[in-house]
Parts: sequence; C-alpha cells; structure tokens
Amino acid sequence: MISRARYPLLVISLLTALLAMWAGLARMGWRLPLYSPAWIIAHGPLMISGFLGTLISLERVVALGRRWMYLAPALSALGAVAMLLGLPQPAVGALMSLASLGFLTICAVMLRRLPALFTLTMLLGALAWLAGNLLWWAGLPVYRLVLFWVAFLALTISAERLELSRVRRPPRYAEGLFLAVVILLLVGLALSLAWAEWGTPLSGLALLAMAAWLLTWDIARHTVSKAALTRFIAVCMLCGYTWLGLSGVLALWFGPVAAGFAYDALLHAFFLGFVFSMIFGHAPIIFPALLHRPLVYRPLFYSHLLLLQISLLLRILGDLGGWLVLRQWGGMLNLIAVLLFLLNTILSLILKSKTRDTVTQGEKY
Repeated sequence: MISRARYPLLVISLLTALLAMWAGLARMGWRLPLYSPAWIIAHGPLMISGFLGTLISLERVVALGRRWMYLAPALSALGAVAMLLGLPQPAVGALMSLASLGFLTICAVMLRRLPALFTLTMLLGALAWLAGNLLWWAGLPVYRLVLFWVAFLALTISAERLELSRVRRPPRYAEGLFLAVVILLLVGLALSLAWAEWGTPLSGLALLAMAAWLLTWDIARHTVSKAALTRFIAVCMLCGYTWLGLSGVLALWFGPVAAGFAYDALLHAFFLGFVFSMIFGHAPIIFPALLHRPLVYRPLFYSHLLLLQISLLLRILGDLGGWLVLRQWGGMLNLIAVLLFLLNTILSLILKSKTRDTVTQGEKY
C-alpha cells in the first residue's frame, strides 16, 4: 500500500511544476489569474524543491525499494502544497529542510552500499540541497542561495551520468578531472555566501568544466549515432550539456546578480535548458519505472524537445537584448513545450505497443 504513494506524489510534483511555471509567466508580465500573489515570489522554491526535489527523491526511492524512504518525497510534496496554499515561509522551509535531510539519508545509504565517486557526488548534491533549504528557511533571499540549488541538480544529474559513463570505461584520469570539477564547484559555493564576486564566477567556471567533461566522456557522444529512442535520449543529453556550459559562461560574464534580465538568462539556461533537457531525455526511463507501465517511443518526442530549445533561445535573446516582448513569448512557449512533453508522454504510456522500441521498468540505456 505504501508503494502506491508514488502515484499521488508524482501528480503533486507535476502539478507543482505547472503552477510554478504559470506563476513564472505572471512574474514576466503576463496578466494571468493566481490563487495568491505569493506564488510569484515562490516560483523558484516551488520548481526546485517542490517539483524537482520530489521527483528526484521519488525516483531514488522507487529504485531502492525501501518504504521508509518515501518520507523524503512525501515531505517535499507536502512542502509544495503548503507553499501553494500560502502557509508561512518558516513552516514551508522546515518541511523542505526535512525533505532534503531525508534525501541526504537516502544518498548516505547508497554510498554505504556502493562506495564510488558517483554515489559520493550524489551525496554532495543532496548536501547542497539541504544547505540551500536551511539558508532559505533562515530567511536569506533566493538570489543569495540559489547556487546551492544549482549545485544540487548539477551534482545529482552528473553523478547519474558518471555512473552510466563507466560502461565505456573512460581513462582513469577522467574520474580525477571529474572530482576536480566537483571540488571547484564546492569551493565556489563556499565563497558565494561571503564573497559572491568571487564565488559566482568560480561556480560558473565549474559548470562550464562540468559541461566539457560530460561532452567529452558521457556515453551520449556514442549513442547519438544509434536509432530511435537511444538517439533521442542522446540528443537530449547533448542539448542539456550545451545549456549547462552556457549557464557557466553567463555566470562568469555577469557574476553575482540579484534580479533582472541577466539573472533570468543565467538561471533559466541552467534550470530550463540543462535540467529540462535532461528530464525530457530521462523521462522514457523514469516514467515506466515509477508507473510500472511500458512506454512506446515515438519520433513525435522531438517536437517538445525542439520547442524547448527554440523557445529558450528566444527567451535568453530577449534577456540579453532587453527585448521584453521576445522574452515574454519565449517564456510562454517554454510552458507550452512542457505541456507538449506531458501530452506526448501520456499518449505514449497509454498506447498499445506496435513496436519493439519500448522502455519498461528497470531498463538501462
């Protein structure tokens, strides 16, 4: 019975993402109805802890199969609901901090079971999420701590790709370089609180180096020459790594920013360009595992991937050029790309397979 909790938790995380993006459009100037104006301020925490925190921890729990671990995604989902209902920030911050502490515990169990660089990196990502949530709970503005949330996702995602890269046995020095990039990012985080003018560019350099590492040694470089679903996943990965590198370049160029167009470009190159490209690529693996239902690959998947890339490019060009209308329409098309992604995924889950190119629970790529 407890394992069935993954269904409502998945629904809450996806609804949180859509409502947070809706609030993000209102933040950009679109006149849209909102349950509460506070949603505009909560856009970032809703996306990172409410949506991504719930989804990532839920995926780990389902993979490990331990019932007590469901507490972590349940707390982050509860925190998202509390935020949407307008509960006081200290209460929401406490829930999100407990959720990230639960995820840190899950990662510690993984590291104990399998001591390796990728499990250590995932643990460090969980620690960054916890630190960011604690700082947010303590009342720091999001722009002061957002790099910790960036590190949470960068380390978590790159750890998963590092695990898969071992299939092709990269040279030994590649792991050493990966570890150096992780250390550089952690140093940048430490400096960002007291000396943001140094910490932010250093973190940007780490993101750029991480993108270079992934473009060099990730298996997507080789699987992109395959066919159908395997190629689609690889294309998503390569698009994501390009946006990761761009976010690093923007952090180096602009340094610490608290608001405005530069802030929007930097964060959304990472959170939309990198993270959502990775979500689009991993979804054909994650959703069958979470739902215990095969997914049929369709070439139509490229429609939501292409729309995301084009719309985000328009948005960032609008940011960098100061073109408000282009920026607004880029943001609207970002949401439409996510809606199209959900529609294509749902259709592929309910269609009966007429092809062998399906993904089932537990399949690797």
